Amino acid sequence: MIITLKKDTPKIEIEKIVNQLEIDGFKVVDMTNDGIHLLGVLGDTNLLEEQNIGANDWVSCVTRITAPYKKASREFHPQDTIIDVNGIKIGGMEDVVIIGGPCSVENREQIMTIAEGVAKAGAKMLRGGAYKLRTSPYVFQGLEEEGLSYLVEAKKKYNLGVVSEITTIDKLDQFIEDVDIIQVGARNMQNVELLKALGKIDKPILLKRGLANTVEEWLMSAEYILSGGNSKVILCERGIRTFEKATRNTLDLSVIPLIKKISHLPIIVDPSHATGHWELVEAMSLAAIAAGADGLLIEVHNDPQNALSDGQQSLKMKNFTSLIEKGRRIARVIGRDI
Repeated sequence: MIITLKKDTPKIEIEKIVNQLEIDGFKVVDMTNDGIHLLGVLGDTNLLEEQNIGANDWVSCVTRITAPYKKASREFHPQDTIIDVNGIKIGGMEDVVIIGGPCSVENREQIMTIAEGVAKAGAKMLRGGAYKLRTSPYVFQGLEEEGLSYLVEAKKKYNLGVVSEITTIDKLDQFIEDVDIIQVGARNMQNVELLKALGKIDKPILLKRGLANTVEEWLMSAEYILSGGNSKVILCERGIRTFEKATRNTLDLSVIPLIKKISHLPIIVDPSHATGHWELVEAMSLAAIAAGADGLLIEVHNDPQNALSDGQQSLKMKNFTSLIEKGRRIARVIGRDI
């Protein structure tokens, strides 16, 4: 429920309304939009009567939020959320942020070589998996702590933000220390205990859409993080599983304008996992920019043929550089930039 107060409502009157709601067991978020206070009321608002609240002389109107996700809803938060990651802004309608790097950190030389390349190409952030959740237990699972140390070294040397996937709660302190954006992978999208833990920290979270999850389920996962107090959530579309086998997954580009309509959270796209083929990554990246994506998460490798994971969907550096150049032209057509 959103309670819109009249302009210039005295602070003491706002406090009276908030205090009464909190006494009744509700959580209240006080927002301001163009000088007008909006009170977001969280809890079982079916117990509240609009007429009784509207009887207050300082209340302009009362609006019920019909979506089950409250804090993720644009009704609750009309303005776009813009997340600042060490000066890199994700969200709104300005720059499209490019994040590039390998699926897995394989060794120091590999990640330093790729970091240098993506920085020169124009990417602002470096992605790399130190801990890897894999379908098969017999394949490379990541370098773990050693991999994170290489990412930190590359970050400092090439002035790149770092994005890496967390797999278990016990690694949280390490990720808070070393990683700029903590990624929640598709398999963990509904790992409620992990989401709750991430809601208690002050760190940007990149929440990937699950393999076969609806938009509502995805936003409800974001709600767990938001309701815990962490407002820094970035959504990531990475394709969903359908009957089609020609590509690894089916990239749902329609979800970009849909999310923009129903939620205030920024959304980026991972065309690498979505398509599974490097030849398709550039076209889908350009399409995602045109559709309004706030960023791209792209797999890049210096030697894809010998990659320990996902080599077939990784771009070589020359292709990555070309993608950014073309993407910049597309972005400028719609009033944005890279």
